[in-house]
Formats: sequence, structure tokens, C-alpha cells
Amino acid sequence: MATWTRACAADDIESEDLIRFDQGERTFAIYRSPDDEYFCTDGLCTHEKVHLADGLVMDHLIECPMHNGQFDYRTGAATRSPACDALRTYAVKVEGGEVFIDITEG
Repeated sequence: MATWTRACAADDIESEDLIRFDQGERTFAIYRSPDDEYFCTDGLCTHEKVHLADGLVMDHLIECPMHNGQFDYRTGAATRSPACDALRTYAVKVEGGEVFIDITEG
């Protein structure tokens, strides 16, 4: 069963950008695509555990600020070395101008 957590207002994220969201000891990255869709992944790069919130968002990719590894934030797939392992993704919904993520442990 989904556990929806309010993360931010939809307008808090610019198009083709992301914000960091921390919940307890976990960190997430929430993205707004050029198509005005919202996505969520783990907030740390799988290569060196660097915060992705400082990275560059282009189209549907997030580039890690440390070693330039890339991920498709829609699927979590690693698309450029040195990142090899995928990011975990989370369900997102937008209701009443608010962004909610399902951070249920799987």
C-alpha cells in the first residue's frame, strides 16, 4: 500500500530542474520534466553517493556533479559511466498543486 508523503509545491521546481527532499535519514531528488511531469529517484548517485541536487538536468537526464555519470530520471537507468547501477525510482502524484511521493520501503 502506498504511503504518500508531501514533498513540495509543484511550482517549487522549475521545468527541467530538480529539488532535494530529505525524509529522516533518506534523501530524494524530485524532477520536473520538460513535459511538466514529475519524477522521483534516490537523491544520491550510485557511484560515489554524491547529492544529485547539485547536478545538471537536461531533457530526461540527471548528470552527477562529481564524475558526470548520467541517469534517466524517469526509469533510474544509468546511461553514462562511471555510473553503472540504476537509481531507485518512486511513484509521484500531483494533487492541488502539491507534489507527493510514495517512499514506501520495498
